[in-house]
Amino acid sequence: MISVLILTLNEEANLLSCLEAVSWSDDIVVFDSYSTDRTVEIARARGARVIQRKFDNERDHRAASLQIGFKYPWLYNPDADELTPPALRDEMLQAVRDAAAQGADSPSAFRCRFKTMFLGRWIRFSSLYPTWVVRLFRPDKVRFERTINLRYVIDGPEGTLRQHFEHYTFNNGIHAWFEKHNRYALHEARESLQSLTAGGIPWRSFFSRHAADRRRALKELSFRLPCRPLARFFYMYVVKLGFLDGFAGFHYCVLLAVYEYMIVLNVLELRRRQQGLKL
Repeated sequence: MISVLILTLNEEANLLSCLEAVSWSDDIVVFDSYSTDRTVEIARARGARVIQRKFDNERDHRAASLQIGFKYPWLYNPDADELTPPALRDEMLQAVRDAAAQGADSPSAFRCRFKTMFLGRWIRFSSLYPTWVVRLFRPDKVRFERTINLRYVIDGPEGTLRQHFEHYTFNNGIHAWFEKHNRYALHEARESLQSLTAGGIPWRSFFSRHAADRRRALKELSFRLPCRPLARFFYMYVVKLGFLDGFAGFHYCVLLAVYEYMIVLNVLELRRRQQGLKL
């Protein structure tokens, strides 16, 4: 079997559906950051084990979550706003059985794709599909780098899963999306400044066989583009065919452009603060 770990902070709108979709596991842990809504109540009512820790940063918080002890050697780690279809459940259970049969040369983690859902439809083109993320892994074989936009470092081979999970990233409301991305924008601005000051564009990574490396190279390039918000909108809506996502795709691309503008403004503020100037 597989243990399940869900990290939460005020996820009462999402948690029940998430828990119901992983009810096939008899070891479900909700690692909560002292929610002030009904998140903990919902988790306990569904029989989940609840452990609370004050959030400091994403890297250290997730690292701490892997140290609590699990019933099984394999861990499935969905976010609270993600749903796990039966087809993905079945594939994960089979992957774990196959890994046990393979022995020492078996994968230590598996990546899978997801479908970003917005306004009642799958945002296939605007969401840069397919994006491969780590969700199933052995916790003793994983560590994290960077405090935001985490990079998973896997000790051992990686596998891939064919099935998808569904990501309802807006289900807490547009206001919650803006609040979260307002926090992210400051961290992204700091990362942008650090890159512009100390680093260059990793051109070779554009040709890497790893999608994560290619995405990172594209991000480094984006730090240096003029009219960054407009460039992001054009890239997502036109180059990546976001217009094929219809009404929902247009609004999704606008939100991504707004997020880029938030980063640009934060970079401007940080630079002026460094110079001792008022904003």
